[in-house]
Amino acid sequence: MAFIKHKKVALPVSENLKYYLAKHNRYLAVPIHYSDLLRYSNAIPLYDAEGEDTLWKTVYYGQSDMTGIYDSLREIYALLNAAGDLSVMKHLYIDRVDLCSYGNSKPFRVRVVNEINDNFDYFYVKSADASRVYGLEFEDLLSPNRVSYLVHEQTLVEEHIAGVPADIFIQHYLNDEKISKIRVGKEFVKFNERCFIRLLGDMHSSNFVVNIMPDFEETSYRLRAIDFDQQSYEGHRSVYMPQYFKQNNAIIQMGIEAMTPETVKQYQKEERSLIANRIKASYSKIKSLVGSMKQDHLAPPENVVTLKTELAEYYHDKRFIQCKSMGDIMERSLSLLLE
Repeated sequence: MAFIKHKKVALPVSENLKYYLAKHNRYLAVPIHYSDLLRYSNAIPLYDAEGEDTLWKTVYYGQSDMTGIYDSLREIYALLNAAGDLSVMKHLYIDRVDLCSYGNSKPFRVRVVNEINDNFDYFYVKSADASRVYGLEFEDLLSPNRVSYLVHEQTLVEEHIAGVPADIFIQHYLNDEKISKIRVGKEFVKFNERCFIRLLGDMHSSNFVVNIMPDFEETSYRLRAIDFDQQSYEGHRSVYMPQYFKQNNAIIQMGIEAMTPETVKQYQKEERSLIANRIKASYSKIKSLVGSMKQDHLAPPENVVTLKTELAEYYHDKRFIQCKSMGDIMERSLSLLLE
């Protein structure tokens, strides 16, 4: 069973990581920062369509601040989605700003509405954390998903990752007789393998979503991480394997019923092969990112020692013991795919 003993401390974005981000157009000046959004004057609970408390609060700003804040948020949305071209954003307006006060990063969620057709989108403004930034970049490079985000000083702006929250999927979709058990099970195996290889931890059902995609014969599924705070931080191997979180047991049980051990191994090998191909396609970029990571202190020394010891035993590879940082461990983990 996977569990996390202590709340992770947010780590500032280092100069070497800023250099990498700037080189790849991720580090851009933004007109408003996370700290500016904390100047709200009032907040009320946000309820969903069924009248349930979402645990988010809608925040309100004083009249003297609101216009400037909302204009700046529109500009950030343009930077995130249209390379800063405000001319295509004239018909958009900021409908709401929400604050999640119970999460580690206490993010702001901004709702942007198209006044022509009432279509809406979201993005998030957070206090930048080096672990999360590394997690986002590895997600973009090593997974089948692309992620849009920006960093400036100690502010992080992220796109909204759409999908059915996995806990809601388990509660409302998993018992549908039309669901393809083998496809859901297969995707969980692949998701589990991706998280383990790139050392993304804490993937219980509240931290990933399920994309449901109707196909011409049968529905397909994809599992996507939405929380990257626990990138290369914890010391125990099980924290990086979603299969060890009890919140995911319903999906795991479905996979056990639908797949044989041989099938599971096949899907694991397939995913490792796909990740290896992505490494080869972006080799210089990944090498630069890992190089930056090796210079940063992303976890307590005892976590590094525990993880490298457990991985050396798991892979039967004593080279892990030589690792001195989480960046070294990541480099060794990815190198195994190319050998």
